[in-house]
Amino acid sequence: MMNTPPKWFKPVAIAAFIWNLLGCLAYLSDVMLTPEDIAAMSEAEQALYAARPAWAVGATAIAVWGGALGCLGLILRKSWANLVLMLSLAGVVVQDIALFGMSNAAAMAGPVVYVMQGVVLLVAIGLVLLSRKALKLGWIS
Repeated sequence: MMNTPPKWFKPVAIAAFIWNLLGCLAYLSDVMLTPEDIAAMSEAEQALYAARPAWAVGATAIAVWGGALGCLGLILRKSWANLVLMLSLAGVVVQDIALFGMSNAAAMAGPVVYVMQGVVLLVAIGLVLLSRKALKLGWIS
């Protein structure tokens, strides 16, 4: 049985959807860089770009597109949002493993990347927790 969610639920889901759409735009701008765009980067940025394994880029795609789809599911009050948001969180974790655990990319990029990726991880965790709560309380079905 579907219960009425609190008034804050839909605005939070919409804000999270916009957040993830911004991630989708960032992803698209990253993967659509031309050779000229890459050549205009600093040597350090070019090294970071070249060092990324394809599976890490794929994990980023799962994180951002899954996050957007999962938030759309929350807005539409669909139970599948929980599974999709868990997949998105897994994408964030795999992306972070590549960024922080398998290269010195994060150290080369500076402290801002730690803050930004920390926020991304916290939002992804929060969305999974929100979707679980929504499922448990019947806000989505």
